[in-house]
Amino acid sequence: MRQTLTLVPLMAALSVAAPARAADTAPLQVLATVGMVADLAQRVGGGCAEVEAMMGAGSDPHLYQPTASDVSKLQAAELILYVHPTLEARLATVLERFSQRTPTLGLVAATYGPDDLRAASGGIDPHIWMDVALWSRIVPVIAEAIAEARPDCRAMLDAQAAALGAELDALHGWVTASIGSIPDGARQLVTAHDAFGYFATAYGMDASEGIEGISTESEASIGDIREVAQFVAEIRLPAVFVETTINPRTVEAMVAESRALGHEVAIGGALYSDAMGAPGMASGTYIGMIRANTVAITTALGGTPPPLPGALAGWAASFADELAGQ
Repeated sequence: MRQTLTLVPLMAALSVAAPARAADTAPLQVLATVGMVADLAQRVGGGCAEVEAMMGAGSDPHLYQPTASDVSKLQAAELILYVHPTLEARLATVLERFSQRTPTLGLVAATYGPDDLRAASGGIDPHIWMDVALWSRIVPVIAEAIAEARPDCRAMLDAQAAALGAELDALHGWVTASIGSIPDGARQLVTAHDAFGYFATAYGMDASEGIEGISTESEASIGDIREVAQFVAEIRLPAVFVETTINPRTVEAMVAESRALGHEVAIGGALYSDAMGAPGMASGTYIGMIRANTVAITTALGGTPPPLPGALAGWAASFADELAGQ
């Protein structure tokens, strides 16, 4: 797997000359690789930026290959945002090429130090958005990147970043309380691939076990499936989870193996791991993605999520009908 993309620090990345524009007062054209970045960038950018996600609902960034239309979007962008080559592995060459002509910002390199990151085979674990408090650190970094290109927007960008930061602080506290309601011994998270390590560490889960590794480019072996099934059966775990971007057959095979060992385990739902839900839906936002995952995990493992905090009332009101039916 190619992971040679140069990670350009923030100010150096923004010093690269972008293509000439008719005016620097028009909304900045921002292209983000994944929705977890694009959603926060749009919230921060407001009227000063128009943000598009390259990958949509159900896309697996570990395996995503750029299309001709993606190249056109990259050519039109004034700022490109991505996470890290261990996530967007097959985009590395394209992003490297465009970084020579357009400000291209690797958010992991610009935001975090080595002590913030989980190590993984072949690099770091890029699934940082699973820890809301950690992921919220990209908000001021994105605001600064947009402000460099649109300096007249700086005050508005700073205000919007602060407002979003307050919502994410509240979300982090709510997730902590929700997972804390799960009975002792059941705070074990078993999923299709190892994307929830940051979540487990941040919110007090005893373990996070992915049948596959950090990247979905590797497939689980029969031995991997049997090892996880034995773990699930030994601790009598009530539920395990599939993921929206990964074929459920690996988890289903593990469930069958656990059953053969004498333990009936349920599939507690499909979690959003490497992509958010559909646009226009609550889960099509970062807050909604984390909320949906937390509700599914908490309820399937025997806990009870508390009501959303008041700081998230504005977000919840945007999806009132949808949330009322859940």
